[in-house]
Amino acid sequence: MGTKMPTIDSDAHVIESSKTWDYLADSEKHFAPIVLHKTGENPSPENTYWLSGDNIQTKDNADTLSMDVKSREMGSVDARLHHMDELEIDLQVLYPTIFLVPCARDPQQQAAQYRAYNRWLADIWEMGGGRLRWAVCVPTWSMHLIRDELKFAKEHGACAIFIRPYECDRYVGDSYFDPLFKAAEEVDLAIAFHSANASYQNNIFHEGHNFGRFKMAMVSQFHYLLENELPKKYPNIRWAFIEAAASWLPYALQDLESRLSRKGKKLGDDPLKDNNIWITLEMADDIPYLIDCVGDDNFLVGTDYGHTDTSAQIEALRMLSKNPKISSSSIEKILGANPTKIYGF
Repeated sequence: MGTKMPTIDSDAHVIESSKTWDYLADSEKHFAPIVLHKTGENPSPENTYWLSGDNIQTKDNADTLSMDVKSREMGSVDARLHHMDELEIDLQVLYPTIFLVPCARDPQQQAAQYRAYNRWLADIWEMGGGRLRWAVCVPTWSMHLIRDELKFAKEHGACAIFIRPYECDRYVGDSYFDPLFKAAEEVDLAIAFHSANASYQNNIFHEGHNFGRFKMAMVSQFHYLLENELPKKYPNIRWAFIEAAASWLPYALQDLESRLSRKGKKLGDDPLKDNNIWITLEMADDIPYLIDCVGDDNFLVGTDYGHTDTSAQIEALRMLSKNPKISSSSIEKILGANPTKIYGF
């Protein structure tokens, strides 16, 4: 009998805490975000905020009924591992929370915060016995620092590079990012676009409309990636689109086929596999239909552990495994084989 494939949560989160910023160098302690509470209210996840530079954002949007604070904030790695056991999850891939929106316009501040976060995650990985892998945050305002940060991350349990749409107010195909993609190929880390938005300039993606701010930004980057044939320029990079659902995929592919045909080009019969792209499903997606459209080799699933937005479903992996409309072979791929490929396990 063969070895059982692990059950992998392809999108989980940590909630940063004051402990995260203990990893700042002494000369960079002033870059630590500050915790604020609404005046006259008792501290709670709903009224606790980070102040970082000129940016204020909610600190923790977690479901406090299903996730203990020690588990969310990694105050106890054992608490997270115990909850994973309860959920029948063998391995989680961890993404940040505070960096889903920009926290620093200043390159030095961004680099300092990311270094601290990455070293915190490196320690979590070491304490987690290999069950807590993570996506490294890279200082996109300081491209000369990226190679060393990626080498450190690769040696300390990272399995992907966390990227937001519109980093540095640029599209992914901008030559500005060439050093990042070259370094990603060198260290063999996947590029993982996570539902977020890094733009300071494009206000249509910023104020009060999270569907446009986050999910449509992801769809736009996916479309741009393929229309401009970036996977052909970097054939060794694995690309992931995390926490944007997948119901948009057939439309995006149809539109790409139309646009490329006008240029005398073809998208190909298997555009995800041909371009090394993986996408996370959500339980609200019509998963059998999507599998029928593009196959089952390039889909993942995550719980969005630690969050309570529309993408969050703490039981997502169990729900998928018990869906009678999805074949057992497809379930095994989505829960195990596919994330193993994209994350290089």
